[in-house]
Amino acid sequence: MDQALILGTPLSPNATRVMLLGSGELGKEVIIALQRLGVETIAVDRYANAPGHQVAHRAHVINMADDQVLRALVEQEKPHIIVPEIEAIATDMLAQIEHDGLATVIPTARAAQLTMNREGIRRLAAETLQLPTSPYVFADSLDELKTAIDENIGYPCIVKPVMSSSGKGQSKVDSVAEVEAAWRYAASGGRVDQGRVIVEGVIQFDYEITQLTVRARNAEKETVTHFCEPIGHKQVHGDYVESWQPQTMSPIALQRAHDFAKEITGNLGGLGVFGVELFVKDDAVWFSEVSPRPHDTGLVTLCSQVQNEFELHARAILGLPVDVTLQAPGASAVIYGGMEAKGVAFGGVREALYVPQSDLRLFGKPEAFKRRRMGVALANGSDTDEARTRAKLAAGKVTPTMNP
Repeated sequence: MDQALILGTPLSPNATRVMLLGSGELGKEVIIALQRLGVETIAVDRYANAPGHQVAHRAHVINMADDQVLRALVEQEKPHIIVPEIEAIATDMLAQIEHDGLATVIPTARAAQLTMNREGIRRLAAETLQLPTSPYVFADSLDELKTAIDENIGYPCIVKPVMSSSGKGQSKVDSVAEVEAAWRYAASGGRVDQGRVIVEGVIQFDYEITQLTVRARNAEKETVTHFCEPIGHKQVHGDYVESWQPQTMSPIALQRAHDFAKEITGNLGGLGVFGVELFVKDDAVWFSEVSPRPHDTGLVTLCSQVQNEFELHARAILGLPVDVTLQAPGASAVIYGGMEAKGVAFGGVREALYVPQSDLRLFGKPEAFKRRRMGVALANGSDTDEARTRAKLAAGKVTPTMNP
């Protein structure tokens, strides 16, 4: 369905309908971007009152890994486009839905299947496309994990569940004494499959980036690839805590990042934003992971780009022109829940917004956890160092509380 020339009116028979599968903070921003273009939006998540639920035209709570429940909802809502925003989805049913012509899956059902777990995308990148990656082995049990480390990977290493998001279940293992705890943590952090992990060798990189890559139509309706300026980011326990744009890179490393990103996204196909994660040391670049959707580290683009990653995604999937121009150096810093509670309030908002060129996004999640991302502070500066300082300062002033 070519949505580039005609967009309908929401809540009318000619509406252009887009269904988000996963409606957290990233999905919420995609929904807002779509609604600004007159699209009717349907937000789906596993829990009620998710951030995207709060802004969509309609909201549903289902187990998205249940293929029959998922198909029934698609048949009920009749979306033109389905946008997966998380990994824990019945991707085989998405493929059947796409095959049956019920909706267009973004970027493709195959891409959703391959990136749903780390095994599919790692084998595609390393074994099919021959992109450089860290050494890796997959393991189905604690004993297999121990053998993989002892005989192949060595210490230190990284253990991750094959399916998770935002670093959940990921841990660094420095000795044999830590292996069992890493296995248990991977099992607890996995989204669906809790019986398989990937163990990776540690690459001594200088920094890691997210190369936001956009596949969109040009004026001749040909698919072309665009690259945002690289995003640097810092992770703690596999979860991003701050990001900044642009990340300075050598011309050779930047070209390699573009080449790798274009190769992997070209193989996955379709339209939209891809978050390609890469390790960089001097001019050397290694592929790490790819998400066929806006990336959490890309929240920085809310203040740094002419069109942020969510607007780029919305425009691309509708067949509209995109602009990846950097507007100003920017940074984001995470605001954590800091407690286990429902319906938290936020103090320090006024103080945070007194930080020069700062802004906030409070996601509206109904329940806080100590390490749950409840918002981000954004800031611009004359360079990324100043932007990072401001973003961290603003984030540090926001305090979740039960006493509004």
